[in-house]
Amino acid sequence: MVSPSTFQLHFFLILALATTVFSATLSPSYYEHVCPQALPTIKRVVEAAVNKERRMGASLLRLHFHDCFVQGCDASNLLDSTSTIDSEKNANPNNNSARGFEVIDQIKNEVDKICGCPVVSCADILAVAARDSVVALGGPTWNVHLGRRDSTTANRTLADNDIPAPTMDLPALINNFKNQGLDERIHDETNIDDDFAEDLQENCPRTGGDGNLSPLDPTPARFDTGYFSNLLEEKGLLKSDQALLTGGSTDELVKTYSQNLDAFSADFANSMIKMGNIKVLTGNQGQIRSNCRRVN
Repeated sequence: MVSPSTFQLHFFLILALATTVFSATLSPSYYEHVCPQALPTIKRVVEAAVNKERRMGASLLRLHFHDCFVQGCDASNLLDSTSTIDSEKNANPNNNSARGFEVIDQIKNEVDKICGCPVVSCADILAVAARDSVVALGGPTWNVHLGRRDSTTANRTLADNDIPAPTMDLPALINNFKNQGLDERIHDETNIDDDFAEDLQENCPRTGGDGNLSPLDPTPARFDTGYFSNLLEEKGLLKSDQALLTGGSTDELVKTYSQNLDAFSADFANSMIKMGNIKVLTGNQGQIRSNCRRVN
């Protein structure tokens, strides 16, 4: 089975370079006066979690991605099921794969304690934790625009429909990201290295092996360009990975990123800022949850 916590976002970040509308109410200094220790507290908890388990960095990054692609960046994917909420945690892209919720709970508890009350939204915690996870794995940093508020609803159907599937080809991926205001596989696949395919088929048989893990690139525990080098060797794990190098509009980006970590890091950071602005709730919209798992 595919590891749910390796950098599944690489294919997304190639395409997420479009212009998005920035909310005028979001600011990197949003908590500077109301709780100046909020961001250092988030960083401390994230670093401890990643040091304990390197895979957790990508898991926290993935939570932010899956949040923003459903209703916008509003922490809807953190809500548990209730009589009125059909949790996004049970959607196909998240069920038995989304993880890191306990780390978010710990961050929320410690931030609220040091701030004296719930002033930092769960949506902002996801955004900052994603940034701090990337830095902890050796990747770039960026200014996270803050001031998001939390949703009071979740949408499992949208999660099933809007989160990119690992089986998508390049046109489907591009269309998926355009729908968010952004632009631009191991059995029975032909654009895959034979030896690599044989190894994967042994590790991931058609039946059984559901507990097996396969990394999406050769260095899943650190931020580098190994993912793109793998694509050049036809060793993309998923169809949606190798689809980035099939004679289409993303070929040159794959080649550039495989040789230039600085270029990839800069585009990655810009993409994360843009993604973090998708359909945010601000002002009097939504709420600041006391518990990220449930509505106040």
